[in-house]
Amino acid sequence: MTLPELVRVAGARWSVEECFQAAKGQVGLDHYQVRHRTSWHRHITLAMLALVFLTALAADAAPGPPAGTHHFLRARDPITLTVPEIRHLLAALAPPAMTAARLLHWSNWRRRHQATARRSHYRRRSADEPAG
Repeated sequence: MTLPELVRVAGARWSVEECFQAAKGQVGLDHYQVRHRTSWHRHITLAMLALVFLTALAADAAPGPPAGTHHFLRARDPITLTVPEIRHLLAALAPPAMTAARLLHWSNWRRRHQATARRSHYRRRSADEPAG
């Protein structure tokens, strides 16, 4: 095995690990108690299908790339919809605990709050970087 191929495989491992972590945290990939391979396969298949559905919704809701490199320092818009946010919105709609308008208002407030936190984080990081 050549060194470039080894580096490529090691780099691919990181994205696979992140995908497994997202599936465990968002759709319960690791929440199964089964006795047969068929049951395990059904659970894993449904969990991965749910993650693909949520990821596709998040990708469809994402706007184009930002115009400038310092876009996040100036933007006042809420962050784009993420997989956890979409999952939370869908879960909140299941039992009619609140109206759709109130739910969307809450989601917008939450994403604006996250954007403020991100802006603060980027400002802090850019202030800590050396000038030269």
